Amino acid sequence: MKRIVFISILLAVPAIAWGDDELLPTAFTNSEAVASVQTNLDYVWTLVAAALVFFMQAGFAMVETGFTRAKSAVNIMMKNLMDFSMGSIFFWAIGFGIMFGANKTGWFGTSGFFLSDYTTGGDPWVLAFWMFQCVFAATAATIVSGAMAERTKFTAYLIYSAFLCALIYPVFGSWAWGSLLNGNGWLEGLGFIDFAGSTVVHSVGGWAALAGAIVLGPRLGKYGKNGKVKAIPGHNIPLAALGVFILWLGWFGFNPGSTTAGSTDIAIIFVNTNLSAAGGAVAAMLTSWFIFKKPEIGMSLNGALAGLVGITAGCANVSPSSSIIIGLIAGVLVVFSVLFFERIKIDDPVGAVSVHGVCGAWGTLAAGLFNIGGFTTKIIGVQLLGIGAAFVWAFGATFVLFTLVDAKVGLRINEEEELLGADIVEHGGHAYNDFQTASYIPVGAVSGIPAGAVAHSGTYEHKLSEKTA
Repeated sequence: MKRIVFISILLAVPAIAWGDDELLPTAFTNSEAVASVQTNLDYVWTLVAAALVFFMQAGFAMVETGFTRAKSAVNIMMKNLMDFSMGSIFFWAIGFGIMFGANKTGWFGTSGFFLSDYTTGGDPWVLAFWMFQCVFAATAATIVSGAMAERTKFTAYLIYSAFLCALIYPVFGSWAWGSLLNGNGWLEGLGFIDFAGSTVVHSVGGWAALAGAIVLGPRLGKYGKNGKVKAIPGHNIPLAALGVFILWLGWFGFNPGSTTAGSTDIAIIFVNTNLSAAGGAVAAMLTSWFIFKKPEIGMSLNGALAGLVGITAGCANVSPSSSIIIGLIAGVLVVFSVLFFERIKIDDPVGAVSVHGVCGAWGTLAAGLFNIGGFTTKIIGVQLLGIGAAFVWAFGATFVLFTLVDAKVGLRINEEEELLGADIVEHGGHAYNDFQTASYIPVGAVSGIPAGAVAHSGTYEHKLSEKTA
């Protein structure tokens, strides 16, 4: 009898509870729960992706340091630290509003400065979105550091970082991506395809790097009396290789994260990103092997980056097989582009212009050519228009900026300082304090020092007054 009463009570409790209609699950309450989970997943994925893209700063710093000489390693680390730090502040204050603020003209935003779109208790999505876009702005800024390495005044670089993140990058970004928040860009209105930024981020940074390299001029000893290119080897290729692997990893946040949504769409973007990078590395290796008779490591590493840049625009709208083709072409293109810029006496120590500017333009065109839904002359025309607009704006604006900085502040350290190294001159320190720093002397670079010699600082510094070839 007691057992029957006990069982009856157990059965009655849920029956009483279920008798309250408010506690019964409905289609509406289920959909609310699902939407809440999806919203939280979107936040988590977007911020995890932002963290991966932030980690790319370390990759850029390592690539640039490895491809250049030891006497500039501290300077390069400081530039990569400060272009993110300065960039974050100026993007928060000005750039984000220009890029994503209310925009009636299609040219630039006019609201949202100082993150004013967020208020306490308001929708926090603007904070997650800002964080993701902030690391993109920093990526555009840090691209320039490599092309201007070993000879740029630190103060001048800080000025550039502020202007790029506050104005130059956000203006073009508003044209292509403004509607992702509150804006309305004229270029995106035409149907421009650049999902994650082959042009918006990489070509803008690449063309800015080109302007900087032109205004600066080549490093001392890069060219001989007859104009022949002199190799200036990087001091730590393993460090550069580690940087490329870090960048490859970070790109899995850069491209899939641009969905800003935790959805199944990220699967194809992951695959396309990886395949294009692999194709770029293989193609660059084979191309350098054919040209130099050896599989050259620097070109191969840049080939992987070229494939990553190339797929960034079309990662969400091309097939995996197309992504391999895009990467293969980017890998070939980057090798010939690096050689081309060297021959016209534009000294880019890390190949930033070729990897980001040239291959960014190729990737943007490829997003139209290999569009999985088919392509039309209109699509290609809009892609070409976007590529051209990015070059005119980014190159033109930064060329003017660097010219003004050079006239007012000075863009380049002097000959004596360059030969001594930016580390000790600009920062009063060395990257390798427990080692004796030696500088490779390009053939014919400094008279009185044997061609191709490795001179320790004491020998090198006594030749500062002599002009290089």
